[in-house]
Amino acid sequence: MDNNKEEFKPYISADKNLPELTATSIILGIILAIVFGAANAYLGLRVGLTISASIPAAVISMGICRGLLRRDNILENNMVQTIGSAGESLAAGAIFTMPALFMWAKEGAVANPSVATIAVIAMLGGTLGVLFMIPLRNALIVEEHGTLPYPEGTACSEVLLAGEEGGSSARSVFAGLGIAAVYKFIADGLKVFPSEIAYDFKNYKGAGCGMDVLPSLVGVGFICGPKISSYMFGGGVLAWFVLMPLIFVFGSALPDVVYPATKTIAELGTGGLWSNYIRYIGAGAVACGGMISLIKSFPMIIRAFKKSMAALKNKQETYTRTTKDLPLNFVLIVSAVIAVLLWLIPAVPVSLGGAILIVIFGFFFVTVSARMVGIVGSSNNPVSGMTIATLLITTIILKVTGNIGTGGMIAAITIGSVICIAAAIAGDVSQDLKTGYIVGATPWKQQVGEIFGVLASAVAIGFVMYILNAGYGFGSAELPAPQAGMMKMIVEGVMSGNLPWALVFVGVFIALIAELFGIPVLPFAVGMYLPIYTTTGIMVGGVIRFIFDRKKGTETEKKARANRGVLFASGMIAGEGLVGVLLAVFAFVGVDISLKNGLNQIGSIVFFAILIALFVCMTGKKKAGSDR
Repeated sequence: MDNNKEEFKPYISADKNLPELTATSIILGIILAIVFGAANAYLGLRVGLTISASIPAAVISMGICRGLLRRDNILENNMVQTIGSAGESLAAGAIFTMPALFMWAKEGAVANPSVATIAVIAMLGGTLGVLFMIPLRNALIVEEHGTLPYPEGTACSEVLLAGEEGGSSARSVFAGLGIAAVYKFIADGLKVFPSEIAYDFKNYKGAGCGMDVLPSLVGVGFICGPKISSYMFGGGVLAWFVLMPLIFVFGSALPDVVYPATKTIAELGTGGLWSNYIRYIGAGAVACGGMISLIKSFPMIIRAFKKSMAALKNKQETYTRTTKDLPLNFVLIVSAVIAVLLWLIPAVPVSLGGAILIVIFGFFFVTVSARMVGIVGSSNNPVSGMTIATLLITTIILKVTGNIGTGGMIAAITIGSVICIAAAIAGDVSQDLKTGYIVGATPWKQQVGEIFGVLASAVAIGFVMYILNAGYGFGSAELPAPQAGMMKMIVEGVMSGNLPWALVFVGVFIALIAELFGIPVLPFAVGMYLPIYTTTGIMVGGVIRFIFDRKKGTETEKKARANRGVLFASGMIAGEGLVGVLLAVFAFVGVDISLKNGLNQIGSIVFFAILIALFVCMTGKKKAGSDR
C-alpha cells in the first residue's frame, strides 16, 4: 500500500457502479448478523471474550454468492460482511453490561428487563456508534490511510480480493460449524457424556483442576494464540492452585462464616471457594486491568480525539461514488432524536442529564475506539476499560445528585450499556469502512448497511439474551457472564459500598504486580475470574496453534494453514453458540432430550480427543488449489 493517499486507487474505481445494497446482500447480511450475534452472545457470556465475524462473514458470503447464486460481485460480498459483522460487535457491547439487569432481577431487586427494553437500548446505542463514526471516516480512513493499518479491515479486504478462494474457505467455516453443532448437541443436549471434567485434590485441599471439553473453547484458544491462552491459563493456575489452597489452609479452622460466604470455609468445596472469594479477587483484577489499559492508552486517546476533531474542519468540496458519506445534517438530526428518545422512552430509565451524558461520553469514546482499532485492532480495543470508566463517573454523578438505590444502579448500567455498544460498533464500522475503502465500496451505502445490521441484531439479541437467561441463568456455571458480573459489582460498590473490598483490592494489587512483570493484565485477570475448567479448554486451543505455527513449510503454507485453522475455529464457535441457544430454548419450554444413562468422564476425554483429531486433520493438511 502506498502511504500517499492521493495515489491510492481502490480495486473498483469510482466511475464503476456495481450493485451493493441489494436485496440479496441485505437478507444474507442480516442472517449472518443474527447468527454471529447469537453465537458471540453465548461465547461472551461463557468466557468473557468474543471473536471478530468480518472474515468468516466474508468467506461465507463468497461461498454462497459465488458458489450457489453464481453472483461474482466483490462489492456485494463486502456489503454482506459489513452487515453481518455488526451482529458480533453489538452482541459484545450488550453482553458486557446488560446481563447485570437480569442478575439484579434474580436477587429480587427488580423485574427482568423485557425483550423490547433490551432491543431498544441496543438499537439506540448501536445506531449512535454508526452515526458518530460517519463524520470521522474521511479523517481516519482516508486522510490516514498509510498511517492507520486497521488490521481486521485490511485482512478482510485481502480475503475479498482473493475471491477465488471463497468456496474452499467457506467449506472450512461450515465444516467447523457442523462438527461443533453435532458435538455440542451430543454433549449438552443428549448428555451422552459430561461436557465438564473435574478433579479435586484430596491431599491439597482447596485446589482443583479440570476442563470444559467444548469446541468453542478450543476455537477461542486457537484464534487468540498460545501467548494469550497461556496468560489466561496462568491466571487460572494462580487462583486454583495458590489462592484457593491458601484460603482453605488459613480459614478451614475458623468456626465462623467469613463474608461473603454463607458457610464456613471448611464446608466449602472448590466451587464454593471460587464463587465466594476468588470471583471478587478476579473482578478486582479485571477492573484494574481495564483501567490500566485505559490509562496506558490515554495519551493516544487525547491525540486521537484532537486529530479527529481537527480533521473534521477539512470539508470536502467534491464527491465521487467512493467518497460520499451520509449527510452530516442527517447525523446531527438522528443523534438528537436518539438523545430525546433515551430521555422519553419509559423502557429506558435515563433522565435528561443521563441522555446528555450518553451523547458526551458516546461521541468521545466512539472517536477514541474508531482510531485505536486502527492501530491495535479490534481485539485489543479497551472497550471494557472505557465502560468501567463510564460506569464509575456516571455512578458517582448519579449518587451525588441523589439518584441512589436500585433506580440509580439501573440507570448507570443503562448508560454504560449504550456507550459500550456504541464504542464496540464504532470499532467494527471503522474496520468495515477500511475494507470498503480498499475494495472501492460506496461509503454511504456501507453506513446504511451497518444500520440495517444494527437494527436486526438488536431485535435478535433481546430474544437471545432472554432465552439464554431463562435456560441457564446469567451468573451460573454454564453462563458466568464475567464482564457483566464485574460491571454489576462496580456499580453496587460505588452505590452501597457493600462489597468485600479486601478481596477486590487483593485482585487490584495482583493485577499491578502482573503489570510490573510485563504480563498483559486483562487476559491474566480474566483467567483468574473464570473457572479453571474454562481456561484449560482455551489453553488446549492455544497449544494446537503453537504446534501449527511451528510446523515445517514455506511462509505461504504456514499462513494458509493458520488461515484454515482460524476459519475452522470460527465455525466451531458459531456452531456451538447456535446449539447453545437452541438448547436454552428447549430448557425454556421444558423439553428434556437427555439420555438417562450417559458415559462418565472417560467418555468425555475420548470424544474430546476425537474433536481435536478432526480439527488437526481438517485444517493441518494442505488442500490442493485452496491456497494462494
